[in-house]
Amino acid sequence: MHHFEQADLLKRLPEQFFAKLVQKVQKLANEGHDIINLGQGNPDLPTPEHIVEELRVASIDPQNHKYSPFRGQPFLKEAIAAFYKREYDVDVDPQTEVAVLFGAKTGLVEISQCLLNAGDLALVPDPGYPDYMSGIAMANADIALMPLKAEHDFLPDYSAIPTNELDRAKLMFLNYPNNPTAGIATKTFFDETIALANKHQICVVHDFAYGAIGFDGEKPQSFLQSEGAKDIGIEMYTLSKTYNMAGWRVGFAVGNKSVIESINLIQDHLYVSLFSGIQHAAAKALLGDQQSVGELVQTYQARRDKFIQRLYDIGWQVEAPKGTFFAWLPVPEGYTSEEFADLLLEKAHVVVAPGNGFGESGEGYVRLGLLDHEDRLVEAAERIGSLGIF
Repeated sequence: MHHFEQADLLKRLPEQFFAKLVQKVQKLANEGHDIINLGQGNPDLPTPEHIVEELRVASIDPQNHKYSPFRGQPFLKEAIAAFYKREYDVDVDPQTEVAVLFGAKTGLVEISQCLLNAGDLALVPDPGYPDYMSGIAMANADIALMPLKAEHDFLPDYSAIPTNELDRAKLMFLNYPNNPTAGIATKTFFDETIALANKHQICVVHDFAYGAIGFDGEKPQSFLQSEGAKDIGIEMYTLSKTYNMAGWRVGFAVGNKSVIESINLIQDHLYVSLFSGIQHAAAKALLGDQQSVGELVQTYQARRDKFIQRLYDIGWQVEAPKGTFFAWLPVPEGYTSEEFADLLLEKAHVVVAPGNGFGESGEGYVRLGLLDHEDRLVEAAERIGSLGIF
């Protein structure tokens, strides 16, 4: 059997940190242990019925069995523009300012290939969503990390970025509400970002995956709500979290025309857009009754409140997250993130993600998903408490 060498592009890809974790979990599950898995970001509730029904009806229509238009169905782009107007009072041109994506992950990887040449620099949050790194590696570009610290509300401190890095940078990734820290951004922060990006000619990509999930009555801020955002960047949104459509793989990018054109161009060569039936369902999700979204946020908030209260009861002093369905929890003295995560897995059979998997500034934390029933979350807290660490 001849062994064919992988291309350099594949060799540059970062190691999938969480593949290791999945193997450890699988081993314990195979041994018959009851595992509470809070280590992943996979929504646990089903897609709302009216959206599923729309797909069912659309799947029968022979029109939808043909190739879709390369750049997505016009009706979906119009739905996206209507959604932005309704939710954020932002005007978006469906023709030139919207790109349909195979989930936001695809867009977040492609964008580096669209805009970066070998040796160009991208600014990346640390900790951050690991797939930003994947696209930058594919483009053979360089990375400068922007640490996200609790004392700065998990926002990057722009004054700490060396001027030569700002001058070199072509692309900046941001993500609020934030995975993994659950931090949220203000309009003031986005205004500062736009001023910085204008000064240094940096394209900003705001990953708005958790845009619908803000707690205590606070609606998360869209990057495009700040004046001049479309001049220097784009926002990527996914239906995965808002509508529990993670497996459906549908998202979109909105904003700067030249960047949207670049995304459309690379996708012309990779895909023939999404199955039209899914595009019909996505339009229905965006334009239809939004009651399910409010209920989903209430569910996550109730889980958060119950779980954080139990952590207090066992003596773990933590901050309640303000958005996302994650909790970013400080590791007790004397443990690294991985040691503590391993301890919880082996002794309590609770899976959490070690913070260092998201970047070196994630050391000292674990990320936990509020993605199981309240009673399971309470049980997880109690199992952790019974270890007697706190």
